[in-house]
Amino acid sequence: MERPAPRAIVFDLDGTLLDSLPLVLRAFGHALEPFAERPTMDIFARLGGPPAKVFNDLLGGESNVAAALERLTEFNRDNGHLIRPFDGIGDRLEELRRRSAELAVWTGRDRETTLALMNEHGLTGYFREVVCGDDLMSHKPDPEGLIEILRRLGAVPSEALLVGDADVDVRGGAACGVETILIRNGRTIDAAVQELAWRTVDSPADAFAAVLSRFSAPSENTVEG
Repeated sequence: MERPAPRAIVFDLDGTLLDSLPLVLRAFGHALEPFAERPTMDIFARLGGPPAKVFNDLLGGESNVAAALERLTEFNRDNGHLIRPFDGIGDRLEELRRRSAELAVWTGRDRETTLALMNEHGLTGYFREVVCGDDLMSHKPDPEGLIEILRRLGAVPSEALLVGDADVDVRGGAACGVETILIRNGRTIDAAVQELAWRTVDSPADAFAAVLSRFSAPSENTVEG
């Protein structure tokens, strides 16, 4: 039986709220170019922590991680302004707030760039809680960040819905008992991951439609926040 409308809706950031994946891929390619093969879109299936952790995994150890991080910082400083939210994100978040949903962000991105991007694009005010990749010792798919968000919101897993675009989002949601909407963003999803997702959709717009399908139409007397 389908659960009732969620009290808490938790979003990933990159590839879910921000149309940033092509630029992130270019940034990682620039950072790793002297040390490893350029990554492909498949990398987004497993990104779950800050760049230092990801580079350590990709490079097979700490050697060259510091240099790769320096190259990443340089690229982001020169090109970060190109990141934009997906079209209509603000209107869709406002629609969820009209349905009295508590909104949060759970991202592997570091807090400094997360808040800078959210502030720049007017997203900060929609979200009651934000947990970033450098806030905790654990990273996706470990569910600790999601558990912490639910604790702060006073919600239990059965009252929540998670929206993300990476396999680690789905695995983290499943480990916490939270239903997860997985956004494909043009990649092929492993059958085992797809089985864990509540629903798999093609785009962020489809994800918002799936979220809204869990709510009845708002009353005409609903007070906008």
